[in-house]
Amino acid sequence: FSFSPNWTWLMPALLFFPSLTSACPSMCSCGSGIVDCTERGLSSKTLPASFPPSTRVIRLNQNNLDSIPNGLLDRLPELQEVDLQYNPWNCDCKILYLRSWLQGQQKRRLYHDVTCSSPEAFKGRVIMYLTEDELMTTCQYWYCNLAMVSQLCLFVFIAVQGILLIFVILSLRRFQKIAREARRSGHTVRFFH
Repeated sequence: FSFSPNWTWLMPALLFFPSLTSACPSMCSCGSGIVDCTERGLSSKTLPASFPPSTRVIRLNQNNLDSIPNGLLDRLPELQEVDLQYNPWNCDCKILYLRSWLQGQQKRRLYHDVTCSSPEAFKGRVIMYLTEDELMTTCQYWYCNLAMVSQLCLFVFIAVQGILLIFVILSLRRFQKIAREARRSGHTVRFFH
């Protein structure tokens, strides 16, 4: 596989400037760092998988979004604002990522009208003010149980690591004590045969 000599200079630019290769999603219009996907009938399944890295504003309002895929907004270092209002947000386990992202935003006032449409218990509530415990009660999917099991496994793993660390520290102290006693008595201690 070889490149024409006329295009060789372009390859490093494409590697170091991925925004040159990231196109505007076909169902949206783009310009000046703004990706406008307003009123495009987008659902969570038809939402673009990525946006150009130089995106500053994304307009997703007035669509049929009920959740946002995990990590979608994290890969945009220039992102300052996302218009999310007037979507039928379903506030269950799948909304946890969006809730977390909203809570991390500095301009929270922009997101006070991003509210739940369902389930009935959360209808009209502001997504970023829902608690994790409230949302976990709506979990009816295996991955919520998997998340809890994963957290439990992580806790057990950390506890085992802590116990092993304590064991190593105590063993080293015991070894130091034996070595000091051996030096005082002038005996050579053999640990290995």
